[in-house]
Amino acid sequence: MNLTNRLALYLQLTRLNRPIGILLLLWPTLWAVWLAGSGHPSRLIVFIFTLGTVLMRSAGCVINDYADRDIDKHVKRTKERPITSGRVSAREALYLAAGLSIAAGLLILPLNKLTLLLSIPAVFLAASYPYTKRFFTIPQAYLGIAFGFGIPMAYAATLGDVPPVAWVMLLANVFWAIAYDTEYAMVDRDDDVHLGIHSSALFFGRYDVLAVMVCYVITLLLLALAGLMSGLGLAYFVGLLVASCITIYHYTLIKTRDRDRCFKAFLHNNWFGAAVFAGMVLDYWMR
Repeated sequence: MNLTNRLALYLQLTRLNRPIGILLLLWPTLWAVWLAGSGHPSRLIVFIFTLGTVLMRSAGCVINDYADRDIDKHVKRTKERPITSGRVSAREALYLAAGLSIAAGLLILPLNKLTLLLSIPAVFLAASYPYTKRFFTIPQAYLGIAFGFGIPMAYAATLGDVPPVAWVMLLANVFWAIAYDTEYAMVDRDDDVHLGIHSSALFFGRYDVLAVMVCYVITLLLLALAGLMSGLGLAYFVGLLVASCITIYHYTLIKTRDRDRCFKAFLHNNWFGAAVFAGMVLDYWMR
C-alpha cells in the first residue's frame, strides 16, 4: 500500500474527515478559554487548546476503534472501519494513538504545573471512555467528563487555578453530552441491543426523547449560572436563547425517533455550541 492510501486510512481512522466530534469537543474548551481570559485569551493558549483538541480527539477515535474492533465487525455501519477490516493492524493503531497523544502532551509543556497535572486524568479519560459502554449504564455521562476536561485545564492554564465556575461548566457539558450522544445512540439502538452494549438510549427507553430535552434544559440552566458567576451580560443570554431555540428544533427531529432525523439532530449540536460561544464573544466585544 502506498503512502497516499495509508494516509487516507489514517484520516478515516482519526475521523478528521468527519469533524463533528472535534467541534463538540472544541466548543466547551473555547467557552472556558474565553471565560478564563475574560474575553481576551492569550493567543498561545487558544492555539495550544485548539490544536490539542484536534490531536486528542483523533487519538480518542483511534482508541475507540481499537477497543471496538471485535464489536464493529457485527455492525453494517462500522464493519469496514480500517482496524476491523484489517487494513490497519491493531498494533499500528496503538502506535498512531500514542503518537497523537505524545504530540498533544508536548503542546502543553510551556504551560504551568497545574495544567500538566490535569493532563494526566484528561488522557486517562480519553483512553478509557471507549470501554465504558461495556459496564456503565450511561456511558454518555463519562463522555461528557472526557469531552469537557479541557474546561478545568483552560482555567488552570490561564489563571493557575480552577475556580468553581469551571466545575459548573464541566457539569453543563456532561448534560449536553448526554443529550447529543443519546440522539446518536437512538440511531444505533437496535445494534446495541443485539451486541449487549450499554447506552443512554437503552437506559431511558421510551422516555428517551423526554430525557434528551431535560438534559438540554439542565445544560442551559448551568450555562446561565456560569454566565452569572462570570459577570456576563445580555449578549451572552441572547446566545443561550438562540441555543434554546436550537434544542426545540432538535425536538422536532427526534420526536418520531427516525434514525436519519436523530442523526441530523446529533450533527446539529455544532450550532448549539457555536451559539453559546458567539454570545460569549459578543458580550465581551460589546464592553
